[in-house]
Amino acid sequence: MPEDFPSENPAQMPALSGSPEPVEISPEAAQNEDLVLSQLNHRDLPSAVIERISQNTATMKSRKVRLAIAVHPQAPRRIALRVIRELYPFELMQFALTPAAAADLRRIADELLVARVASITLGERISLARRCSEMVAGALLLDKETPVWQAALENPRLTERGVIRALQRTSATAALVEAVSHHAKWSPRPEIRLALLRNAHTPLARALEFARRLQPPLLRDILHTSKLPEQTKAYLRKDCERKGTRSGD
Repeated sequence: MPEDFPSENPAQMPALSGSPEPVEISPEAAQNEDLVLSQLNHRDLPSAVIERISQNTATMKSRKVRLAIAVHPQAPRRIALRVIRELYPFELMQFALTPAAAADLRRIADELLVARVASITLGERISLARRCSEMVAGALLLDKETPVWQAALENPRLTERGVIRALQRTSATAALVEAVSHHAKWSPRPEIRLALLRNAHTPLARALEFARRLQPPLLRDILHTSKLPEQTKAYLRKDCERKGTRSGD
């Protein structure tokens, strides 16, 4: 008998891969992490069994067990939500990146993580920024510490949408805006260039370069709502007029 199993009671044995039904777990067996994880691997494990596992304080100290319960399709929603709210930041990140987890629960995990980033250390934020989901990476672009938003800017899960949303926020730093305006991946994208032309911190040289690639009517529409300094907008308008004059010639 393997030492991992607390007794020879069949009710405490892990379900075999060929078993048609998962077995239930007694309160004593719930103390065994390997046995519990083996049972949680069954997608059809009854919700009552999951609830019993969640009530075992010793077992719920296991990070693996908490995550396995949170992602389980049969876990009662109230239990899944409770477990998610008790996860540590990096556990929230891992849960949010787990495809098997319900989409709405992954979003809740992302929102909880975004709400907590201000309370974690700089080193942890940098590490999160490199590996987190699209939503969290977009939020970390607004971090005041340069290493954090620099890491988020290189996150492979970051999308154009996340960059644009960050550029639209008044809390976006001038350093971030300038970095995006020169970024080899992001600056060539037309929609990001439009967002940069609306941002108050975009350097004049870059704004001029982006503006010259637009048709005059579109540029005028953008400048009408742009937060660029008035001097910059006036310069861009004059340059646009000169371009129109040259085209007319």
